[in-house]
Amino acid sequence: MSATDIVSADIAAVAALEPRPLARAMLRGFACRCPNCGKGSLFGRFLKPVATCAVCGEDYTAQRADDAPPYFTMIIVGHLLVPPMVAVQLANSFSVITYMAVCIPLIGLSAAALLQPVKGAIVAFQWAMRMHGFDRNGNEPTVELP
Repeated sequence: MSATDIVSADIAAVAALEPRPLARAMLRGFACRCPNCGKGSLFGRFLKPVATCAVCGEDYTAQRADDAPPYFTMIIVGHLLVPPMVAVQLANSFSVITYMAVCIPLIGLSAAALLQPVKGAIVAFQWAMRMHGFDRNGNEPTVELP
């Protein structure tokens, strides 16, 4: 069996599975809710996902968010806060100490506030795309190299 036959069989197996809407799952994950039912809590502690959803029983032990949440959080916070910070600096003549006394806590609080929702969205993305063992039927595609 060639590699293209294996990939074609895996694509057919994934297409036969029930759909998992990506946008809905990520919005539920961003709200720190179960991407499957939208009712159960996704986190037991600040950044520790629960093992299973208390409402629908979805298993989250397969999630592997790793370093993605901090990277995406830095990108989001940077794109949201840098333009207003530059505009304020150009429009006013604050001292460096005043400017830093306002900006550093603002950046830290914004990053801390976004970290958990971003991690929830990444876990939900993995669930919707059936990554890392998130296929409860055991139909996760497997690609074997020739």
